[in-house]
Amino acid sequence: MNTSLHSRLRAASIVLLLAAALPSARAAEGTVLAQPGAAPLAADLPVELAVLTEAPNVPPVITRRHPAKVIVNLEVREVVKRLADGVEYMFWTYGGNVPGSFIRVREGDFVEFHLNNHPTSKVPHNIDLHAVTGPGGGAASSFTAPGHSSQFSFTAINPGLYIYHCATAPVPMHIANGMYGMILVDPKDGLPAVDREFYVMQGEFYTTGRHGEPGLQNFDPMKAEDERPPYIVFNGAVGALVGDRALQAKVGDRVRIYFGVGGPNVTSSFHVIGEIFDTVYLEGGIMPSQRQVQTTMVPSGGSTIVDFKVDVPGTFILVDHSLSRAFNKGALGMLKVTGPENRLIYSGKEVDEVYIGQASDAGFAASKREAELVAAKEKAIASNPQIANITKDIQIERGKKVFLTSCFACHMANGEGLPGVFPPLANSDYLKADKERAIKVVLKGLSGPITVNGKPYNNLMPPQEYTDDQVADVLTYVMNTWGNALGGVTATEVKRVRGDNK
Repeated sequence: MNTSLHSRLRAASIVLLLAAALPSARAAEGTVLAQPGAAPLAADLPVELAVLTEAPNVPPVITRRHPAKVIVNLEVREVVKRLADGVEYMFWTYGGNVPGSFIRVREGDFVEFHLNNHPTSKVPHNIDLHAVTGPGGGAASSFTAPGHSSQFSFTAINPGLYIYHCATAPVPMHIANGMYGMILVDPKDGLPAVDREFYVMQGEFYTTGRHGEPGLQNFDPMKAEDERPPYIVFNGAVGALVGDRALQAKVGDRVRIYFGVGGPNVTSSFHVIGEIFDTVYLEGGIMPSQRQVQTTMVPSGGSTIVDFKVDVPGTFILVDHSLSRAFNKGALGMLKVTGPENRLIYSGKEVDEVYIGQASDAGFAASKREAELVAAKEKAIASNPQIANITKDIQIERGKKVFLTSCFACHMANGEGLPGVFPPLANSDYLKADKERAIKVVLKGLSGPITVNGKPYNNLMPPQEYTDDQVADVLTYVMNTWGNALGGVTATEVKRVRGDNK
């Protein structure tokens, strides 16, 4: 081989080697090269602005069959809102509500996430999305001071229903103040179609005051450490899903509930009284895990998807079946179903109010009336200092709800009692004779023989775990209902009797 030919072959070899190395060199410089058959680059995807919804609403089903670049704008706000009737709390929220806004994307979507911390916030926040594959779930990329914004991106590579929450220290406090929500990553082919979808989350609140203690409540870190929440609720407040806020469906509808537990500590035993879950997607996965399920466990920081068909009309009660949480702490909601009866499936009767207490229609009506009277009181204060009657009326409506919580299970809805077992409260000479004794009975209980309206009774009434205001309210209600006209009771009077050890 002559020298000239050898030189040309050597030069050609170098060119080929450089050409083979060029993609690696470009990749090292940060240029991503699409390969045949590979997923499209983010820059090539159609762009969508995510539809975010407030619980119990769910964004529309995603019908496209291709990935998109989805832009999520979520704002952190620290807001004072209702926790229970007469009780307020400084919630830390994603989107202004607890739980945070529901986010819906599709498997394969490229998500550009913007977290904005409102200028009125007092502390920094971030977000950990369990749907994110990467350290911290986005938390390290989204630490955001008040008045600032953060941005990060991820590809939704795993379909399922995922929790998101704040991961700023102290993490339990941020979550306990309401900083949690859910993101649904729909599978590429979608979930089976249903008629109605709802968004429900359970969480607990650790207030300095006891359950029902009125006023603006603060976070109690010791109760949180000991896992002793005065409130365990659905969708951020006692009664968030009752009365005219109840979920709505029609006979024949297939219903899907996306249910999650924000925590920070308590596991839920999710159950719908009077229904069977036809299909359960255990722990928020997309594969049906079990069918015909009565109650499903959902861990703190976890989720589930339940589907069921409603066959008969009526009010179906959503509960955490650790039932003290439902009936005493607030983990109770309603699904109201309208339509024709089917007496072959069920003979029919509306929910017994004794069973659900102040969440019943009567209790909800009392809450509405109380709110109206409070507004009237504020108006009266502005124009007329003589507000004693309005104050008493407010106490009566509040007391009615306390009565519906437990008292009327024994004393009956109309105060008539149970002959020979539980004494009447209606037209009661026992109540009329001694107001202080009545207060003491509620606070400290009663046992042994008594005579009411000329008839003997001998049973046991345990002491009631009520606040001074609740005792005053329920006695004012009882003393001014069913033919009683015995005046009112004040919290000051209750406090004095509570301190009396006699």
